[in-house]
Amino acid sequence: MGASLSNLTEGSNGTAMGPGLGDIPESCVACVFTYLTPPEICNLARLNRAFRGAASSDSVWEMKLPSNYQDLLDLVPPERYQNLSKKDIFALLSRPVPFDDGNKEVWLDRVTGRVCMAISAKGMAITGIDDRRYWNWVSTEESRFHTVAYLQQIWWFEVDGVVKFPLPADIYTLSFRLHLGRFSKRLGRRVSSFEHTHGWDIKPVTFELSTSDGQLASCEHYLDDTEQDYDNGNHKRGCWIDYKVGEFMVNDSEPVTEVRFSVKQIDCTHSKGGLCVDSVFIIPTDLKERKRKGMLK
Repeated sequence: MGASLSNLTEGSNGTAMGPGLGDIPESCVACVFTYLTPPEICNLARLNRAFRGAASSDSVWEMKLPSNYQDLLDLVPPERYQNLSKKDIFALLSRPVPFDDGNKEVWLDRVTGRVCMAISAKGMAITGIDDRRYWNWVSTEESRFHTVAYLQQIWWFEVDGVVKFPLPADIYTLSFRLHLGRFSKRLGRRVSSFEHTHGWDIKPVTFELSTSDGQLASCEHYLDDTEQDYDNGNHKRGCWIDYKVGEFMVNDSEPVTEVRFSVKQIDCTHSKGGLCVDSVFIIPTDLKERKRKGMLK
């Protein structure tokens, strides 16, 4: 494609052939850019001066930002975004913006400009979290928040959370990120220990979500395989798994949406343990599906 575009602006000996890409008015290029994704716009900006100018146009990037992007900017110190162009604001918000003492993050997807969110384990209410007999905080590079909650053993397992945020209109999927077993690095290699892992194959855990406008969703999952594959190993152990809780719809950023969510197994007939709780993700539904299938990076 690069060669084809080059041929539109130069002859075979490098001399101009007449009208080409460089003659297209910047306003026309900007109009075309409104239909492209941010990465595509940035790539085309290298072609010539008109494309470069259009790729910096506030009118182009205004359309790539969510309608309530100012709500996200309100979480950032004013000195960080004052006098920034809309392009630079998009770049700023496409990086995680922490709030609630750093226990929650919100950001724009770099391709679609849609709002995504994550809530850390420290931003949730975990039964027994202050008792070291049951839970420990573990530092790790495998979490975007650099810390996960590790359950050694407990009878009453319950994790609850709530987030109140002006999410823009969209359909969102909420999921928990969990890991069976404790992991570490040994001689530069990742290893998992299942010393405390038990009880998750006896009864399922219950995932639930509810919204301030009355939407409800729930599901159940066995966190451990009920039948161990001794030849190939248990595929639910030793890896992070996103458990989808459900979907909810937001029609407008006002009024502010409140989402409550939980995962629990409170049948006290048996203990359970050996589980890492990392975070909860709230991602636009079709965006999550496209990323899962590898259509978006």
